[in-house]
Amino acid sequence: MVPHLVTALTGPINELEQRILDSMPAIERWFRLEWMEHTPPFYTSVDIRNAGFKLAPVDTNLYPGGWNNLTTEMLPLAVQAAMAAIEKICPEARNLLIIPENHTRNTFYLANVVQLQRIFNMAGLNVRVGSISPEVKKPTTIELPNGDSVTLEPVVRTKRRLGLKDFDPCTILLNNDLSAGAPGILEDIHEQYLLPPLHAGWTVRRKSNHFKAYEEVSKRFGKMLGIDPWLIHPLFTHCEDLDFAEGVGIDRLQASVDGLLTKVRRKYKEYGINEKPFAIVKANNGTYGMGIMTVRDAKELEDLGRRARNKMAVVKEGQPVHDVIVQEGVLTMERVHEAVAEPVVYMMDRYVVGGFYRMHAERGTDENLNAPGASYVPLAFEHSTHLPQPGARPGVSAPNRFYMYGVLGRLAMLAASYELEATNPDAEVYE
Repeated sequence: MVPHLVTALTGPINELEQRILDSMPAIERWFRLEWMEHTPPFYTSVDIRNAGFKLAPVDTNLYPGGWNNLTTEMLPLAVQAAMAAIEKICPEARNLLIIPENHTRNTFYLANVVQLQRIFNMAGLNVRVGSISPEVKKPTTIELPNGDSVTLEPVVRTKRRLGLKDFDPCTILLNNDLSAGAPGILEDIHEQYLLPPLHAGWTVRRKSNHFKAYEEVSKRFGKMLGIDPWLIHPLFTHCEDLDFAEGVGIDRLQASVDGLLTKVRRKYKEYGINEKPFAIVKANNGTYGMGIMTVRDAKELEDLGRRARNKMAVVKEGQPVHDVIVQEGVLTMERVHEAVAEPVVYMMDRYVVGGFYRMHAERGTDENLNAPGASYVPLAFEHSTHLPQPGARPGVSAPNRFYMYGVLGRLAMLAASYELEATNPDAEVYE
């Protein structure tokens, strides 16, 4: 079942979709050449917003959870992609250790861990789950509501290796975004593959670096397609040295928001768009939909209430927010079951393997949907995202729409690849 999309489609997206479909051979060749030069992140999920007049990724996650929200139809694609990814990194791999987030009792999250375990098991690996949480002192089996169960075991560190009692993995897959910092137990591992690398974690990673890389990618892609890169790129800036709790730096943030909204208004005027521009202010690192607000006018920041300031002051694991990205807000005109929705595309290695719609009945078209109360409808790829239907009219065929989303997802993944190369502490520097 492919979810029925109710989309307020206006001209430019149809034109963009047509341009992407007509350029499919050139696009696939372009990606092939890029992947010869750059290594894709091990796995990635990308949140995409479709405004009807522009289409853009707004968040890229390098430690994606939510694998349990994908359908069983996508399993073969994910297994093939997992095989390709592992073969490239460690062809003789036998054992894989998954290190999950520390919130061990969140059964929705653990269902995602079980799905990852299943994918890599079917790719031909012995897979176990090792926790770095101080709460897990012995093997602990947790039953999940869907009938599955997962066993968490305490991680054991020797001088140069990481594993479990009687389990020595060649590859360690992190499904923990390191929001609270990289624990020492994961550092200085010399004889095993740690995926993704530590510098992909939120201790080091900044959204502004990612979108700077994405801006470069979108310009090059736009040039190849002959389109304005703004149609696929959210404008952004960032603001540092803030203290929301004390109200420090709010005037600078206000100036940043005002400057960005002025640029967006100019673009809206150029394209004859009658919507009201808005900005999304979010913590420059971190995830889980925390530390985010929608600003429709910079004046709103003058009298931010204490509750709003406190909401912005800390993110996951209680980390304080001093640095934010101010991003052009992209409306979402998708509807699933009459709720506002946005597609999330999942990739492993360089392949699109599936996705879902995140929907929220209580949120508006200009609000963050990654919030309590969100629900998920799988994007069942009845046809592979790589098999669009070139003859179909734009906006009519689901496979065509999903192919377009897959292209945008891969552009964001390529930007993440550029970003990780630029921030790699072990990269050789050539003078």
